[in-house]
Amino acid sequence: MPKKILVIDNDPDFVEALVSVLEANGYATLSATDGNTGVMKAKADRPDLILLDVMMRYVSEGLDIAVKLRDESVTAAIPVVLITGIRKADFLAASFRPGEEWSNLKGTMEKPIKPEELIKMVKGIIG
Repeated sequence: MPKKILVIDNDPDFVEALVSVLEANGYATLSATDGNTGVMKAKADRPDLILLDVMMRYVSEGLDIAVKLRDESVTAAIPVVLITGIRKADFLAASFRPGEEWSNLKGTMEKPIKPEELIKMVKGIIG
């Protein structure tokens, strides 16, 4: 059974590009175009990994969703990778809520994402 990845991003072209790369590498995919739908899909489908855009309807929507996922018992253990156009993305969560533990965040990727870097990150987290 292939590992399942949920892509949450409000840009349908970007979602399509990520899904194509992931599926070509043997992963099953789900997608959502906003954070709340993404949380519902994560709860219902329990993906192995979530790729989460930071800026969707508002600037911090992705970070707010990462917190919701972390705080829900059914989604807390699902690893999350933040995807953003913000430079210095590694410090994004710490600057959003300083001092908080981000146990579900397993990485960040800056847009544009090279397919080989995406697959390397995914394999490093879920195999």
